[in-house]
Amino acid sequence: MAHYAFLNENNVVTEVIVGKDETDTTHDWEQFYGEIRNQICKRTSYNNNIRKNYASIGYTYDEQRDAFIAPKPYASWTLNETTCRYEAPIAEPDDGKFHIWNEETTSWVTVE
Repeated sequence: MAHYAFLNENNVVTEVIVGKDETDTTHDWEQFYGEIRNQICKRTSYNNNIRKNYASIGYTYDEQRDAFIAPKPYASWTLNETTCRYEAPIAEPDDGKFHIWNEETTSWVTVE
């Protein structure tokens, strides 16, 4: 079992489906599903084994990085080029508590 993401003309994921595993070599499954839907189709992995991150609706496929990238959550966050995930400008505290990001103060706030 494999998962495939369909992309619109801007490389934004519109849908993710379960499909044939590539060990079934009767077809190039990305091409096969893409032709059926008349959309670009890219395989994705919920284990993040390929294309850095599991595709979700609204993610963008970056062809140069061969990666699915989530929408940027906050203006102050930057993309980690290795993981293709956005990171806060400061690390979340590791104190066992729940935190949320405050973009106005660019800091983590503890939720009581």
